[in-house]
Amino acid sequence: MHYQTVLFDLDGTLTDPREGITRSIQFALAKLGIDEPDLGKLEHFIGPPLLQAFMQFYSFDEAKAWEAVNFYRERFKVTGLYENRVFDGVKPLLDTLRDQGRHLYIATSKPWIYAREIARHFDFDPYFKVIYGSELDGTRTDKVELIAHLMAAEGLDPSSTLMIGDRKHDLIGAQRNGLDAAAVGYGFGSVEELSAEQPAYYFETLDALHQAFLRG
Repeated sequence: MHYQTVLFDLDGTLTDPREGITRSIQFALAKLGIDEPDLGKLEHFIGPPLLQAFMQFYSFDEAKAWEAVNFYRERFKVTGLYENRVFDGVKPLLDTLRDQGRHLYIATSKPWIYAREIARHFDFDPYFKVIYGSELDGTRTDKVELIAHLMAAEGLDPSSTLMIGDRKHDLIGAQRNGLDAAAVGYGFGSVEELSAEQPAYYFETLDALHQAFLRG
């Protein structure tokens, strides 16, 4: 693992945001008159940009999808942000990468204002040079655009940069920007979803990912 720079997705890669996201989606749907008591059925919202997810999964037009996103944020920014946990093993991995002198960034389709508060609250922000995310108006929710923006802003070399994520959006975003991608199997993307994008690496567990970096 020769990469000098490592980009991490947030949800499903560094943290398990399942409770906060699904409860906030449930809240938004209820505001629109849709009752969904089974939070498990809402887990497919974890990873993709929310606006597109509401349009895809509930056939909302764009205006109604934005209404849903705004209801979601009502709850998420107050409560859902903190209904989250850092995956076991993340901080030892980040310690290793920092000790090896690698440069670390977060690249998430979540609005950066939320991503930075999550990193601050759960005390992993010191590991990262910058936390990049989307804007509240939807700008750069697409991972291709987000990674392109990050790479240009930081002046990074794609050949020495690795993107790590748990959904196809992370892998597509990396590949279209000339980066190698590592898929992780402990998040929310299925093996089928991830393998279809032919990532350079696939790690079923966080420990396997850590061991790969320990080997250099």
